[in-house]
Amino acid sequence: MSLNTGKPILKTAILAIFEHEAQEDESPDQSRERIAEKLTNAIYDFVKTGLVKVNVTTAGTATAQSGSGTGNIE
Repeated sequence: MSLNTGKPILKTAILAIFEHEAQEDESPDQSRERIAEKLTNAIYDFVKTGLVKVNVTTAGTATAQSGSGTGNIE
């Protein structure tokens, strides 16, 4: 999946976090802690949706390779 595909999923998760917290009656400190934990998990899941594309150029023999790569996250 690409980050573009994951972005609306992240937005939905963030909205759900805030909607859930709006219904809570606990202390602000507890709410902030829950929000931070849930946002951390949502962002972590979002980052994992990124697709890493790398081009690698190598030189050498069948048993000894060396080279470098460049790429990006989509």
